[in-house]
Amino acid sequence: MAKLYFHYSTMNAGKSTVLLQASHNYRERGMETYLLTAAFDDRSGRGRIGSRIGIGAEADTFQTDEDIFHKIESRLAAGPVTCIFIDEAQFLSREQVWDLARAVDDLGVPIMCYGLRVDFQGELFPGSAALLALADEMREVRTICHCGKKATMVVRQDAEGKTVTAGAQVQIGGNETYVSLCRRHWREEMGR
Repeated sequence: MAKLYFHYSTMNAGKSTVLLQASHNYRERGMETYLLTAAFDDRSGRGRIGSRIGIGAEADTFQTDEDIFHKIESRLAAGPVTCIFIDEAQFLSREQVWDLARAVDDLGVPIMCYGLRVDFQGELFPGSAALLALADEMREVRTICHCGKKATMVVRQDAEGKTVTAGAQVQIGGNETYVSLCRRHWREEMGR
């Protein structure tokens, strides 16, 4: 039975690595996968999912206002797909997450979403909030704070390494911009 999965974590936990490994496992057994990522996140190149450890794969892209059900339906019409993988799922809109649930229910294809749970201010992303509400199964991809505890939060830093406490929810960046922390150390950095 097809399900909608949400694999979530903070920055630098290895979500893209896990996604790429899972897709590889399907393909190694002769099963086709369909990879999607946010169009505006081009850190690894446009239409490419990349991991900090150096692995990557080509992917189709989605815009935040796109009908993702139609995109999936069109891809399935072009040939069989065993599983769909979506990277940067926090950038999906609430409506797109409903499209994914509909694709699972009506088209019978499993969909695995990978993304951040919260932003640098501790707020849910719209796509993540919808996935937390609608996913059939959720799995945490764990990483650790500098103190050794589980990291559940992330801070944004400026070019000098100082913590940023305000700003737009979305700013594309990696290790040079974001640091994963436990809640206690996040509170200290954010002055809470």
